[in-house]
Amino acid sequence: MNSDAERPALAVNADSGLALHPAPTQVELPPIDPSSNKYTRGKLTLIAGSARFTGAAVLAACAAERMGAGYTEVLTVPEAIPLVRAASPSLVVGSYEGWQATLLPSSNVKHPSALCIGPGFVGTKEERALLNEVLAHGRCPVLVDGGALGFLSRKKALQALALRFSHGYSTVVTPHGGEAQRIAEGLGLSLDPSSPARSARILASELQAVVVLKGPDTYISDGATVIAMTQGTPALAKAGTGDVLAGMISSLLAQGMEALRAAVAGTIIHARAGACAAKDKTERCVIAGDVIDFIPCALADLSRG
Repeated sequence: MNSDAERPALAVNADSGLALHPAPTQVELPPIDPSSNKYTRGKLTLIAGSARFTGAAVLAACAAERMGAGYTEVLTVPEAIPLVRAASPSLVVGSYEGWQATLLPSSNVKHPSALCIGPGFVGTKEERALLNEVLAHGRCPVLVDGGALGFLSRKKALQALALRFSHGYSTVVTPHGGEAQRIAEGLGLSLDPSSPARSARILASELQAVVVLKGPDTYISDGATVIAMTQGTPALAKAGTGDVLAGMISSLLAQGMEALRAAVAGTIIHARAGACAAKDKTERCVIAGDVIDFIPCALADLSRG
């Protein structure tokens, strides 16, 4: 497969003067060594779900497994544990009560790892404490999604994000438009809804993270580069597809992909899986679980170009 570094020439948005990279039509995924094992394939720790949104943990975890992580550990609320176990018996599942981020090993080339936090969160103090601990002590790439996004503009989280950046630990943040506006308000900023590309770049600079600003077109930025992913489908406008995307991108992070490349690759494969599902199920009938089922179809399509 072609490298996603082989991008077309820059396109310029005449309205904003912002230079955009079009997303590639093919992606290069981490190679699989014939002698690899489940740990060298990458370990993902997923902290997700609440009593109200138990399904978020299921969707993100199953998507992460399907996307290639060798070992996926799910920490969730008691109500979601039996659902996650039933969805995939190969998932390692437990409660996040009493869990400490200091227990996480450092990610390294031989044993890459990553952490995803926030799908299905509802904004409790316990969830905020979990996020702060992960950002402060996680020595691996971290993806922040869902209800955890609302805590990012708090002082403690911002300090931890800055420290992670200074130590070379990547953070990926995946808001939709409304979540992006709320983060910006917490930072004392005003985003222009008519320029999502510029909004993605502003948030990435402020948070010192890679931002995936989701929408009909998705914009990915690390604060310097902005990439426009315009391959989406309205079939993905269903509850739970964002949890699937979080699981997919964090799975690629766990396999050792650099953060910007993982974010771009994950959104492209997610969009293509949605298109494959729509072809089989119709745009109207696709649900989030279908997107997971069609990840292999998406990868096969991308390998053929």
